[in-house]
Amino acid sequence: MTLLRKSLLAAMMTAVVATPALAAHHNEAKPGTIVEVAAANADFETLVAAVKAAGLAETLSGEGPFTVFAPTDAAFAKLPAGTVEDLLKPENKDKLVALLTYHVVAGKVLAADVVGLDNATTVNGAVADITVTGSTVKVDEATVTATDIPASNGVIHVIDTVIMP
Repeated sequence: MTLLRKSLLAAMMTAVVATPALAAHHNEAKPGTIVEVAAANADFETLVAAVKAAGLAETLSGEGPFTVFAPTDAAFAKLPAGTVEDLLKPENKDKLVALLTYHVVAGKVLAADVVGLDNATTVNGAVADITVTGSTVKVDEATVTATDIPASNGVIHVIDTVIMP
């Protein structure tokens, strides 16, 4: 690892702070699945509802491992009015699945790995760009605000914007 990459990683790890509810998961002896960890946090109510509506809860509760770039409720609120409600309609399930699987990478990709990548192939097959500028890590246009939230079947990184395939 180059000195620049090590410096970026150190800066990122010190700059990113988990919300108190997420930080509590770091203290648990055995974390739940990705879905359970997300469901236990009030910041992910929209994400959890979308995962359930898309029929992905069972998959994301499975063996994995998975890496999820998880948009918060505030990230979903940035979408144009009515977008979330429209996506949650049964007739738009394919669109919702495509959107949500763009937030998932197969395997466990920790923050130390993310900063060494230029992109990541998502579960839906599309490629998300990853950029590191100073202590800021972005996936497409979303800023990573918390990293390495452990789950029994992978890891969650919190993002501030819903990314689009």
